[in-house]
Amino acid sequence: MSGPVVVIALVVLGVGWTLPRWLPPAVVRLRQWVFARVNGGEGIPVPGPLVGVEHFERVYADPAADGRSRGAGLSDLFWYWLSPGPHMHQEHLEPGERYRTVAGVTRRVLAVRHQRSDALATSATRRVLDEACPPGARAMIVANAADVAAALKCTGLRHLRRRDPLTGYLRGRIEAGTCPVTLPPPFTAQETAWYLHGAFFTTAVVQMSEAMAHVLLALATHPELQRGLDDDDALDRVIDETLRLHPLFGIAHRITSAPIVLPTGVALPTGSVLLFNYLAFQRSGPAADDRFDPDRWLTLPRRDARFIPFGVTANRACPARGVAPVMMRAATREVLRRYALASSAAHSRSLPSRGPAYLTPPGVTGPGWARLAAMRCGDRWADVGRSVRQLVFGTWMVVDARRQRLCTHYYEEVVR
Repeated sequence: MSGPVVVIALVVLGVGWTLPRWLPPAVVRLRQWVFARVNGGEGIPVPGPLVGVEHFERVYADPAADGRSRGAGLSDLFWYWLSPGPHMHQEHLEPGERYRTVAGVTRRVLAVRHQRSDALATSATRRVLDEACPPGARAMIVANAADVAAALKCTGLRHLRRRDPLTGYLRGRIEAGTCPVTLPPPFTAQETAWYLHGAFFTTAVVQMSEAMAHVLLALATHPELQRGLDDDDALDRVIDETLRLHPLFGIAHRITSAPIVLPTGVALPTGSVLLFNYLAFQRSGPAADDRFDPDRWLTLPRRDARFIPFGVTANRACPARGVAPVMMRAATREVLRRYALASSAAHSRSLPSRGPAYLTPPGVTGPGWARLAAMRCGDRWADVGRSVRQLVFGTWMVVDARRQRLCTHYYEEVVR
C-alpha cells in the first residue's frame, strides 16, 4: 500500500474513531440553527442582553408576563408536540375564567398532605416493582408518554394514533360517570378528557418519569451516595441537586400583556415573547458549578441559591410543586431498598438515552468494570446515530408545526 493511501486510510479511521466526540455537538449546533431559521428571531432571552440575570425573577413574576400561547409563533410548536387537546392544557390556557376553573380542579386533585403523598407514592411504587400492572392501562399510558417524550427529545416523530386511545378511554370513563376528576359545565366530556390527558397523563407522567430517570441515573453514576439514603433529608438533597443540574424545564415562554420596565430603564413592550432559560439562571448563582454535590445543600440555603425547579410562585408555578418532591423521595427510597444502581451512560439535561442503568437485587453480583466500560462505549456510539435522528426528526417537526399552525389557527378561528 502506497504512502498517500496509508495516510488517507489513517485519517478516515481517525475521523471515524472520534465521531462520538465531535459529531453529536456539531449536530446539536446545526439543529439550533435550523430551529432559529424556521422559527425566526422571535423572543427575548432571559437572562440575556436586554434582561440581566439579576432581573430574571422580577420579570418572571411581573403581572404583565401572563400571556401563555396567543401571539407567539413558538406556541405552534408546543401545541403540535402536546396534541391532542393542547388548548385544554393548563399551562397553555390564557388568563381568565376558563383558566381559573381548570386550575381550581387541578389544585383540588393535588391538595394532598405530605404524609398521604408519601404513602400513595410508596404504595404505587411497590405495586409496580412487586406486582404486574394491569396490562391494558399500562400499555395506553406508556405508549402515550413514550410518544410525547420521543417527540420532545426529537428522537422520534409525533404519532397521534398512539395518544388517541388514552383520550378515548378517559372520555368513556367520564361519560360513564366513573371518572373521579371532571371539569364542571360548560366544559364538555371531550374537553375534560383532553384536560386530564394533558395535565395528568402527559405532563405529570412524562415529567415525573423524566425526573425519576434523572435522580436514578445520578445515583447510578455516584454509587457511593446510595448508602445511607434511608434518611429523608439526604434523599431530598439528592433530588434538589439533581434538579439543579438537570432542570426539567429548558425554556418557558411568556407573552407580555403590558409593558414591563426594568430598573435599568429597559422597556419590554406589550406583545414581547420572553424566553426564560431555567438552566442559565440556575447556573448563575452561588451553586453555579456542574459538580453533583448534594451536600452543598447542608450549608447553602435554598432561598439564597438561584434555584427554581418548579418555576416562580408568582407566575403559575408547577401545581405539583408540593407533592412531586415527596413522591419522588418515596419512589427513590423503594427502588433503593430493592436494587443497587450502576451506570456509565452520559448524563445530560435532555437525556435522550432515557437514562440506562443496571438494577441489581441484593445477593447478586453487579456489573463489573468491563460491562460498565462496554455500556459507556455503546452509549457514546449510540449518541452518534441518535443525534442524526434528532436532526432529521426535529427539523421535520419544526417545519410541520409551522405549516399546521395549530395555536395560531385556534385563536384566529375559535377564539373571537
